[in-house]
Amino acid sequence: MLRTPESLLLLAIVVAPFIGSVIAACMPANARNRESILAGGVALFGLLVSAYLYQQVGSGEIVRYQAAWMPAFGVDFVLRMDGLAWLFVMLVLGVGLLVVLYARYYMSEQDPVPRFFSFLLAFMGSMLGVVLSGNLIQLVVFWELTSITSFLLIGYWHHRIDARRGARMAFTVTATGGLCLLCGVLIIGHIVGSYDLEVVLAAGDKIRAHDWYLAALILVALGALTKSAQFPFHFWLPHAMAAPTPVSSYLHSATMVKAGVFLLMRFWPVLSGTEEWAWIIAGAGVCTLLLGSFVAIFQHDLKGLLAYSTISHLGLITVLLGIGSPLGMVAAIFHTVNHAIFKASLFMAAGIIDHETGTRDMRVLRGLRHGLPITARLAVVASAAMAGVPLLNGFLSKEMFFAETALVGGTESWWMSYAALAMGIFSVTYSLRFISVFFGRLPPDLPKVPHEPPRWMRFPVECLVLLCLIVGIVPGLSIEPFLDSAVVSVLGARAPVYDLAIWHGFNLPLAMSFAALAGGVLLYVILRKYFTLQSRDRVPVFYRLSGAQAYESTMLRLSVGAALLVKWLGTRRLQPQLFLMIAAMIAVPLLLVRPLPTLATVSLADIDPLFAVMWLIGCTCAVAAAWQAKYHRLAALIMVGGTGVVVSMTFLWLSAPDLALTQLMVETVTTVLILLGLRWLPRRIAPKELDMDIPRTVWLRRSRDMVLAIAGGLSIAAVSYVVLMHPQPESMGDFFLLRALSEGGGSNVVNVLLVDFRGFDTMGEITVLSIVALTVYALLRRFRPAPESIVIPEQQLNNRDFAAQQSPAEQIDSGYLMIPGVYLRFLLPFMGMVVAYFFMRGHNLPGGGFVAGLIFAVAIIVQYMLAGTTWVESHLHLRPLRWLSFGLIIACSTGLGAIVLGYPFLTSHTAHLTLPLLGEIHVPSAFFFDLGVFVVVVGATMLILVALAHQTIRSRRPQAGTSVEPASNKRGII
Repeated sequence: MLRTPESLLLLAIVVAPFIGSVIAACMPANARNRESILAGGVALFGLLVSAYLYQQVGSGEIVRYQAAWMPAFGVDFVLRMDGLAWLFVMLVLGVGLLVVLYARYYMSEQDPVPRFFSFLLAFMGSMLGVVLSGNLIQLVVFWELTSITSFLLIGYWHHRIDARRGARMAFTVTATGGLCLLCGVLIIGHIVGSYDLEVVLAAGDKIRAHDWYLAALILVALGALTKSAQFPFHFWLPHAMAAPTPVSSYLHSATMVKAGVFLLMRFWPVLSGTEEWAWIIAGAGVCTLLLGSFVAIFQHDLKGLLAYSTISHLGLITVLLGIGSPLGMVAAIFHTVNHAIFKASLFMAAGIIDHETGTRDMRVLRGLRHGLPITARLAVVASAAMAGVPLLNGFLSKEMFFAETALVGGTESWWMSYAALAMGIFSVTYSLRFISVFFGRLPPDLPKVPHEPPRWMRFPVECLVLLCLIVGIVPGLSIEPFLDSAVVSVLGARAPVYDLAIWHGFNLPLAMSFAALAGGVLLYVILRKYFTLQSRDRVPVFYRLSGAQAYESTMLRLSVGAALLVKWLGTRRLQPQLFLMIAAMIAVPLLLVRPLPTLATVSLADIDPLFAVMWLIGCTCAVAAAWQAKYHRLAALIMVGGTGVVVSMTFLWLSAPDLALTQLMVETVTTVLILLGLRWLPRRIAPKELDMDIPRTVWLRRSRDMVLAIAGGLSIAAVSYVVLMHPQPESMGDFFLLRALSEGGGSNVVNVLLVDFRGFDTMGEITVLSIVALTVYALLRRFRPAPESIVIPEQQLNNRDFAAQQSPAEQIDSGYLMIPGVYLRFLLPFMGMVVAYFFMRGHNLPGGGFVAGLIFAVAIIVQYMLAGTTWVESHLHLRPLRWLSFGLIIACSTGLGAIVLGYPFLTSHTAHLTLPLLGEIHVPSAFFFDLGVFVVVVGATMLILVALAHQTIRSRRPQAGTSVEPASNKRGII
């Protein structure tokens, strides 16, 4: 455990955006100022904290926060800030702050702005988690969070098909790469023996010498290349331009697409230095920079041009990393910062043009300097930085790129330099294409008359363009100290000596820079007439090599294959599906287990006659249930209940009172719920009632099913017996018996196991239970009961006098059995006392939150059965959804409380209190977790019960031509 004031500040940087995301989501829709102030405040807080931490990071120290996460697997939650992480944190937060200010004026009042800022802050926190992670597993978790939150941001305007398509494409590609990254870090962790980043970074030689090095390299590279849109995974980025411009400006300049190159920088000491690294990383980068820069020239959409130029510049950074030289690393980090600065400003400028003119089509945009004079100047400077014009930041890093490509080829191989020069020419051409919209005559038929945006909407662009000038003119004073800290944190003793001077004399890189400028201008002049053509929308030569089309074709083939599998293996009938499942359950063990285990012989003298009779009754009930299920559902349900009671008695016989009590309560609740559901089903008519003979095929099918059912039951029994009788060196039961009281604070091993040792499992189970209850409720809201249901006139449902005049038999038949209210008032408090009794004793004696929740659910069910829906909901005011929410919150809060105290999630603790009269009592933290379980169980049962009860009452009303929505929002649902 590592906690210092600086480390806690590091934790605050990551946690603050997620807290802000939740707060923003809860804000009203018309609170744009408050939401933007909240998001800007979070980013500003992170910037100030990061600036404060630079006094340590700049001196070469590493700020580190560590807390126990999964100690059994050697995995801790670690945050780690070195020079590289600090530089990326400043990019994420600095550009994020400017984007928040820009979005305040860009987003329309009709947009759901709270959702926008909530997603933006969640993405910001996820990205900060990636760059600050000091544990490989933790890095992958945040990596996938960036994929999820970017999916939400790209698909923010979900009413547009292009936004949904772009979001789905981006998520599919990047999330698939994330799975590859997970496999890669698992291999690296296996090689090194640890997932701690510092341990891994120190084991580079060991990893490169291992037989699994190539597999780890390919998997990590797939994760990085998919996230940074490198060939052949580049196609998702242009389709992500359907997002709002603030999202594009943030995700595709400084954050999401930079996560891939950050990963390559982080793993550079571990995976670089081999031919495989050079061919995979540099090869992908060369293909990407050439393809992206060439295609960008022929785009007609401003954001489309910027998207492909982003792909090209990311390819440039990837090539520098793939070269593998220390100066290549310096140039890669430097160009990452430069690209983030000028590309964010260009995206914002494109958004201003779209916002003020109503279009981004460069074929119709001309002369915008007349309506947008200040924006035009800013965009021209940012475009010049992108083209690599001297005295701007892009020139310096691109000149370093030319130097490295010339160095790697030596005096014989110039192909890398030719590729770099071609990319430089193309970048000048598409930069000229971008700024061409500001010159010429202003067209009269624009959707809007352009004018300058609000002052503070243009302010972020001004700040970024100013940075382009400052870094380009005085790089040694502005960026070199921070760049040096980042380089040293990656290269350590291998850090080279370099000088970010504007003038290095006449040399080959300078000649290549001016050749790129001249060649780009010449190419633009040659293609200028082509750009004015209105009919061509496709890029010549390359339009057929569409990665997006390959993606769509792949997804279509997967859908067709899935449809074929459903056609061959699926069916709308449940019986064939069960047949296949049980047949596979029987066949797979027979095929895989060699040799088959032999069952020990059991002597008849070892069998208790009373136990045998009890099981004979249970088996008889099970067979009778199967026999009666076809036409007599109520009788079958009674038989199933009898089997459940026998199972409960079996648990009790085998000294498992907790399981017996739970099974009995489950049988009670499910029997009542199924009874309510049976009312919806139409009546089955037996063939003998229609004077029909059962066909021979039906007899054959039933015989087959009977044989299969018996074989399946016997196989499960055999597997269970073999597993239970298999000798073990150390019994798992003994482990929990010895540690339940000393480590779990309770003598009831079953309860301690559920709320302490396997608290994660229980947390997942109550979450699934909540999801199931919500799903059932959602389905029942839309379900129209069968017309064969019993119909009772409206006046009988609402007239209590009518029911009181009936005889007891008539009351039972019509659904009304009037019980004096005094009995009901006594019954519920009494069962509440029983619930409290079983809940409080659960940690040391049979009971607990799950059993208590079921008992309380039975108490509610009894009220429904005796008094009816209207009376219960008017007196008890049930709120099942709130019960579910509060239960999950209580359970999660218990786990988070352990983290606050410095222990792993859901770690149990016991507090000893001395109270008047009661004396000393111990209160375990698992008590509160068990309380959450209790609340969730009650809420889930009540939600299903209320939905069924409402539907049952409505099924007894005369059905009109249209279905009536149940009164699900009245009394008791919400």
